[in-house]
Amino acid sequence: MSDINKVVLAYSGGLDTSVIACWLQSTYDCEVVTFTADIGQGEELEPARTKAEAIGIKEIFIEDLREEFVREYVYPMFRANALYEGEYLLGTSIARPLIAKRLVEIAEETGADAISHGATGKGNDQVRFELGAYALSPGIQVIAPWREWDLNSRDKLLAYCQQHGIPVEKKRGTKSPYSMDANLLHISYEGDVLEDPAAEPEEPMWLWTVSPETAPDTPTYLELSYERGDIVAIDGERLSAAAVLARLNQVAGDNGIGRADIVENRYVGMKSRGCYETPGGTVMLRAHRAIESITLDRELAHLKDDLMPRYASLVYNGYWWSPERQALQSLIDYSQLYVNGSVRLKLYKGNVIVVGRQSDDSLFDEDIATFEDDAGAYDQADAAGFIKLNALRLRIAAQKGRK
Repeated sequence: MSDINKVVLAYSGGLDTSVIACWLQSTYDCEVVTFTADIGQGEELEPARTKAEAIGIKEIFIEDLREEFVREYVYPMFRANALYEGEYLLGTSIARPLIAKRLVEIAEETGADAISHGATGKGNDQVRFELGAYALSPGIQVIAPWREWDLNSRDKLLAYCQQHGIPVEKKRGTKSPYSMDANLLHISYEGDVLEDPAAEPEEPMWLWTVSPETAPDTPTYLELSYERGDIVAIDGERLSAAAVLARLNQVAGDNGIGRADIVENRYVGMKSRGCYETPGGTVMLRAHRAIESITLDRELAHLKDDLMPRYASLVYNGYWWSPERQALQSLIDYSQLYVNGSVRLKLYKGNVIVVGRQSDDSLFDEDIATFEDDAGAYDQADAAGFIKLNALRLRIAAQKGRK
């Protein structure tokens, strides 16, 4: 990569990416552009500008992408009811396509030859960043320092900082032992005691949710309003997509909702144990399935459920920009045309309980479903022929002695 003159780095301002910025300058003798995205991680991002300036960065991008993140990535994913391996709400996975998109856009805007990221060679994020970048900019070059350098420990990184005059923030108190990633959808924890799948997470680790045991003894009721599968209002108040998720994070977290302790299969082949807090997303998934239960045709709903694991795997493995994900999204979005109405929920000590759902587009017909007199709306005698026709193949097999 001797032809690299300028690199756009996904920059957090932390130890790793500060070292990477300096390492890129010295190793490739190139100019570095930093890009820092606000996707709701809850940190003040302006200090990242000061840190970048301190190591000689001239072009610095800090952008508030919270609305785009929820509106264009989180909401479409929740229309699919996506769960990876039945448990993971894909909080880290869904943030990576947006960051990859902005990396290549900024590279084009600034005339950069390459992009760079701080993902390690063991994880999924390197795949997600790079698949996204190549899908959107086929000729882009990617530099992944963790796959090239030998600075494979915190001590080596600190020594590099001292050698190259990189300022290191001295924080008071005890540093978290966990590797953490946060955005408006979730916060994740890996490492330290969590590397033993048998070890219970310590209660102080959890930052967004109270424990169900200490949650309020009085339930919280919410009413969520839907238009075409997306939440547009809470308790009658219309809110932007990011504001919806922020509000749900707060109220669900206060009720002990959204914790998950998972051992998942990474795309690179290893198993990994992680803990996640996704309070708002947990509510969103439960409520979306509730509104779909009265507005979706049976076979369309079942088709969505059949396709969901494939869709979730595509998101998890970094194929957001693939033609197959986009084709699935078209089907999913079509399915949401009549997913309108409202869902009433009770949040109580870690539980999300659906207590009501209604829609002008509901397919639920009380006259047919009633256990009382239906005044001829449904002829129960019709069921006999229906059952016999569906039993025909079973009867033939039984007559042939097959079990």
